[in-house]
Parts: sequence; C-alpha cells; structure tokens
Amino acid sequence: MEELQNKKAIIISTHDFEDTELIYPYYRLKEAGADVKIAALERGTIRGKHGIEVAAELSIKELNADDYDSVIIPGGWAPDRLRVYKEVLDFVAAMNRKGKLIAAICHGPHVLISAGVVRGVKLTAVKPLWDDLRNAGATVQNEAVVRDGNIVTSRFPPDLPQFCKEIISVLSKT
Repeated sequence: MEELQNKKAIIISTHDFEDTELIYPYYRLKEAGADVKIAALERGTIRGKHGIEVAAELSIKELNADDYDSVIIPGGWAPDRLRVYKEVLDFVAAMNRKGKLIAAICHGPHVLISAGVVRGVKLTAVKPLWDDLRNAGATVQNEAVVRDGNIVTSRFPPDLPQFCKEIISVLSKT
C-alpha cells in the first residue's frame, strides 16, 4: 500500500501517552506509505502509560507547519502536559491556519482546546473532556470518529481502526 507516498505526518507526544494511540497510527500510516516522525518536548525516548518506549526523533521546537501534511495527537496523560507549552500550541494553531490535517484521540483534544482551534468545530473525545470541549465552543458528538474540515477526532482505543482509516482517507485526497 502506497496511498500516502510523499505525505509527511508528525505525532506529537511526551511521557505517559496512551501506548496504542501512538503506536497504532504510527505503524498504520507507515504501512500506507507516509513518512511518520515522532516529536516530544525533547529528542530522546518517551515512555507510554503501559511501558512502551518510542524514540522522539525531533523536539517540538524544531517543527515547522510547512514541513508536514498532518499532526496526530495521541491521548493518555501526555496531552495534559503538552497543552502548557507555547511551541506545541503555536504549531497546532499554524497547522490549523494552513488547513492541514489535525487528528486527536482520547485526551488529545486537550491540546486543541488550548491551541484555540475548537470553537465552532464538531468533534469527539473521551467523555471526561466533553464539558471542556463544550465550554471551549465545540459541538461534541458521541461517535467513533468525527471529521469537521481539517480536524479528525476519536474517543478511545477501540476507535483506532476508524480513526486511522479516516486519517488515511483525508491525507490520500490532499
């Protein structure tokens, strides 16, 4: 499968990410032909909530929205940590201004709230975020995957097949 040949995706995370929500999209997009990288607060190894370790090849400070077709934000506890870093929020906001794909699952939309990109957007997330999303001006839908323009969201790990299928569908058409 090479439907995403020449597409570049960046996964932004840090320690205590939800393991499957980072690993599943990483390998699924690679399988589809995308160039996928992982960025964290610093280059080096980051560890998931359940012990999976991955190499962050880039620091968030190195990212430029012009260099990527999409950004993926896995859940777990990592998004709550990431949402306080200006570089993360600026990158996500820049991706949004450029109309590039922003995909977030589970607690990932925490970052979208703090980046100011959810007002007027239909999306989903893990249920404990629903009030936060509504208070930020989003319309929450209890669906496995929700796409509104350039933003794709899902609720939790059982939604990963639909989440990745939608990401690939959007990227293959851009």
